[in-house]
Order: sequence, then C-alpha cells, then structure tokens
Amino acid sequence: MSDDPRRGQPPGRSPAGGEAAAASAAAPAGAGRPLILDQLFAGDSLYALRAAVAAHATAAGVPAGQVPDLVIAVHELATNAIRHGAGHGRLRIWADGGALHCEVTDDGPAAPATPAERWPAEHGHGLWLIRQVADETSLHSGPGGTVARVSFSLPE
Repeated sequence: MSDDPRRGQPPGRSPAGGEAAAASAAAPAGAGRPLILDQLFAGDSLYALRAAVAAHATAAGVPAGQVPDLVIAVHELATNAIRHGAGHGRLRIWADGGALHCEVTDDGPAAPATPAERWPAEHGHGLWLIRQVADETSLHSGPGGTVARVSFSLPE
C-alpha cells in the first residue's frame, strides 16, 4: 500500500501544524521511520486492536493519562472504517517529530458510495471527540477509500 495514490492528496482537516501537517499527511505512513504497529482489523478484531494500541502507545512513551484518549481516537477511526468502508481497514502507528502518529485507512465502501455515505464529518460524535483529544487530525475521503490520521505529542 505504500504506492497508494490517496496518500499524496491533501488532508481533509488539520487544525494544528499548518504546512508541516500537510507535508506529513502527504507522505506515506511512517515514511523513513519504522512502524511501531501495522495491523489489519475488522469488526470482530476491535478488542485486539485496542489492546495493541494501548500496549504500543505505552511502550512508545505516551503518558499513561493520555493512552485512553489515543485508544478512543483509534477505535473511533477504526469503527468508521468498518461502518462506512468495506468492513475492514488497516492501522499504522509510527513516531516522528516528537509525536506519535496513527493512520487508519480503508479501501472504500463495499458498494459505490454517495457522498452522504462516506465518513460523515458532521454527523455523530466520533470525529468531534477525536478532534478534542488529538493534537492534530486529518481526514481525506475519496472513491478509493479514506485516510484518517491523528497525532499525539510525546513528552520530551
């Protein structure tokens, strides 16, 4: 998936970081950095995904009080990938620039989606919640699927 054309498109939202966030979103997940976690998921594997995220975030140095926020953010993105995508997705986590970055991708809906069926940014509370707890967020949906990223600052 490293040659995925969706990765070169601008993010849907990046409330912090400006040009640096846009440049980071344009690069493939973990470009030049080793991945901390690279895991496929589906509806029946969300528990295992949450456990893996918590363990890897703790090992990467995320403060204990912030690990639940990161787990909730990734869970919400994964749930959206399952619900609004083809029923499965991929999570990649890497550290870079003093932050832990998490990317959830899906391959798009099982059937052609109308714009209203893609990840609805204005409906529900999952994406709103993610924007409250993450330091940076981006979301880009297209006919080939969705790429969603969240970043959490790591302590120095």
